[in-house]
Amino acid sequence: MQDIPTSLRESAIVLGLEPGAQLWKVYLPMASRTILAGIKTSAIINVGTATLAALIGAGGLGDPIISGLTNYDNNTLLQGAIPAAVLALLVQSGFDLLDRVFIPKGLRLPPARD
Repeated sequence: MQDIPTSLRESAIVLGLEPGAQLWKVYLPMASRTILAGIKTSAIINVGTATLAALIGAGGLGDPIISGLTNYDNNTLLQGAIPAAVLALLVQSGFDLLDRVFIPKGLRLPPARD
């Protein structure tokens, strides 16, 4: 929220908004993209960490990957890699939907064009 321009902060004060209203009507909507991006990044990192748990014997999504690497078996490796990749894509898609719900329309980034 520190990146919110000073002029916008002053505008909220000049409009007579109380501190609670400033938070809910100005600061949080302006910071919503950054907040959701941080949560999205940590969720996707958790999916990747779940695959690494097999390296310390904790099981998880990485068991078939480690078995496939150890036995030079591509089919077993793909049995672990494909679900992990699909899960990461599902998490990404879920957060894209949350972006549409929580980020005000005027603050959304336009879709990427190739």
